[in-house]
This record gives sequence, structure tokens and C-alpha cells, in this order.
Amino acid sequence: MVKLTILAAALVALLALASVSSHRTTITTTVVEEEENPGQQQQCREQIQSQQNLRHCQMYLAQVGRDYYDVAMVIDRNPQQQQHLRECCQQLQKIDEKCRCEGVRMAVRQQQGQREREEMGQIMQMAQDLPSKCNLSPRRCQIQAGWF
Repeated sequence: MVKLTILAAALVALLALASVSSHRTTITTTVVEEEENPGQQQQCREQIQSQQNLRHCQMYLAQVGRDYYDVAMVIDRNPQQQQHLRECCQQLQKIDEKCRCEGVRMAVRQQQGQREREEMGQIMQMAQDLPSKCNLSPRRCQIQAGWF
């Protein structure tokens, strides 16, 4: 009977150990997009593509992510970063107001998978305020992230 109890306890311990060792943590970034009608989505895609997929906005956000941990860098003081921001604003200005946030979300998506979690948080925060930095409407784009 004692051997059976020890065997049962060992089996339970093995199952618990297997369960713990098979558990993994996965971090996923999710960009939530506003629902729009298909015709408007296509029109927005075309406008964004006509502005080189907001390449300068992507480069500005990439620079923000790289500079995040560099204490010597002060955000927006880097001349190259300032140039990307100016050209990003010009690109955003040429896109209809109703399409700007979709363009900003697309620029954020380009950074996903290339950045660490902390960098993505900084990039998303800066991206939400891009229209405001450019003195454009809407002033803020809704970009939500979920870390699971």
C-alpha cells in the first residue's frame, strides 16, 4: 500500500512538472484598426501608397525606437529625426484626414516584429501623437496594443 501511495505521489509530481515546463509566455502586439467601409479602405490604401507608404513616418518611428534607450539622445533633437518628422508631416498632409490614422497605424505595423516590447510602447505612444506634432487633424490616432 505504501509503494502504491509513493507511486501515485511520484506520478502526480511528474504530471505537475510536465505541466509547468510546457507552459510558455507569449508576447503579442495587436494594432486595433477602426472599422471602415471597404470602398474607403481601398481609397485610403491608394492614398497611403501614393505617399510611399508613409516611408518617412516609418523612419521617424524607427528612429524613436532606436533612441529610446540612448540617454544621450533627446527625442526630436536629432537632426535626421527632425528631417524624417518634417517629411512625414508633408506625407500625412497629402492624405485625406479620414485616412491619416490608418496610415499611422500602417507605419506602426511596419515596426512590429522588429522591436522589443518597451520600444513598441514608445513607438505607439509617439505614433498616436504624430498628427498633433504635424498640426493636422485628427490630433490623435487611436492605436491600442495588447501584451499577452
